[in-house]
Amino acid sequence: MPNVEKITKQTENPFVNLYLVEGTNKVNHHFRYYVASRAKSIEQMKIKTRKNTPDGVLMYSLYGEKRDKIVLVRQYRVSIDDYIYEFPAGLVEPGEEFHEAAVREMHEETGLTFHPLKVDPCYEKPFFTTIGLTDEACSAVYGWCEGEISRKYLEESEVIEVVLADREEAKRILKEENVAIMCSYHLMHFIHDEEPFAFLK
Repeated sequence: MPNVEKITKQTENPFVNLYLVEGTNKVNHHFRYYVASRAKSIEQMKIKTRKNTPDGVLMYSLYGEKRDKIVLVRQYRVSIDDYIYEFPAGLVEPGEEFHEAAVREMHEETGLTFHPLKVDPCYEKPFFTTIGLTDEACSAVYGWCEGEISRKYLEESEVIEVVLADREEAKRILKEENVAIMCSYHLMHFIHDEEPFAFLK
C-alpha cells in the first residue's frame, strides 16, 4: 500500500481547495498527487480524519399530484462553459444535519418545499463523487416537493432553470443533453420503474 508522507495546502478559497499529497508508492518511488477538497484545513481532510461525512446533499424529488414528474435543475457550470442537467444540490453547513440541508437547499434553488422520505440508511450514506480528483462525498435524500417555483432565493453566482420533467422529457434529456452522472443513474430508474421509489425498498 502506498505511504502518504506529506500534505501541503496550495490554495485559500472559501468552498474548495487544492492540496498536494506526497509519499511513496507500492514500489517505494516518490509520488505527487493533487487532491481537491471541501476541507478548509489539512486536519479536516478525510485522508486525516478517516471519517466519511457528507460535504453536500443532492435531492431526488418527485413533483405533482400524481408524483409523475421529477425535479431537475439546468445549471450553468464554469468547468464546461455550458449548461448541465442535475438534481438540486448543495453543501451541508457546519453543524447542519444533512436532511435539514436538503430541505434548505431545495428551497433556495427552486423555491419548492421538500418533504424527505424515511429510507434505509444504506441509501443515504455519503458516497464519493469523483474519487480520482477529490475527497468530496455527498448524501442523496429522497422525497417529494410541493409549491411554486421561484428564483428569488438564488445566489448571485447561480444560473439555474428549474425543470419539472415527466418520463418522456427525462428520456430526451438523457439522449440529448449534458447530464451529471449521479443524476443520470437515477433518471434511468425514474424512466423505467413504474414506482419511482421502488429501488429504495
